[in-house]
Amino acid sequence: MPKVLIVDDALFMRKVLSDILRREGWEIAGEADNGQAAVDKFKDIKPDIVTLDIVMPKVGEIDGGIAALKEIMKLDPKARVIMVSAMGQHALVVEAIQAGAKDFIVKPFQHARVAQAIKKVMTEA
Repeated sequence: MPKVLIVDDALFMRKVLSDILRREGWEIAGEADNGQAAVDKFKDIKPDIVTLDIVMPKVGEIDGGIAALKEIMKLDPKARVIMVSAMGQHALVVEAIQAGAKDFIVKPFQHARVAQAIKKVMTEA
């Protein structure tokens, strides 16, 4: 069962995503509410997949989701990161994909799209 790290500054969004993933049979290995915590938990948990909010407040040296993504990719160039974005963040999504994100999902979450993204990322080499 894949272990997932959910990163979003909004507790409600983490809860919604967690509920969807649990219903699909995935283990929630941890949650983080900012980019610095995401990098720290990634080191500790070594999750199979990270869902990472693209826009989050700066904490420490990590300024938002794309900065956290870049740090995670430095730690593990094969990391499977799915970016979470709101509508209208196309430029940030493109930047995230170029930085190593494997896919993206859009808020508000659609159960089928979240499941599709996780399955796709898990089956890629």
